[in-house]
Amino acid sequence: MCLSVPMRITEIHGERGQADIGGVSRQIDLRFLKDIRIGDYVIVHAGFALQKLDPEEARETLALLREMLEHDGTSR
Repeated sequence: MCLSVPMRITEIHGERGQADIGGVSRQIDLRFLKDIRIGDYVIVHAGFALQKLDPEEARETLALLREMLEHDGTSR
């Protein structure tokens, strides 16, 4: 199963960037999106930013993911 997750952009270097989710940072490819800025939330799948998200929608999705992890007993 593949999962796309919302991540917050922390750095931009041309078509590459750094994105963070829960303190974990990953290098991602930004070439599919225009007008991305540091602090924006994007949906990331297989290392590619695929869609820009509204900040509130991203926070709600991240809260649901945390709730699922806690319910499953695999919370960090």
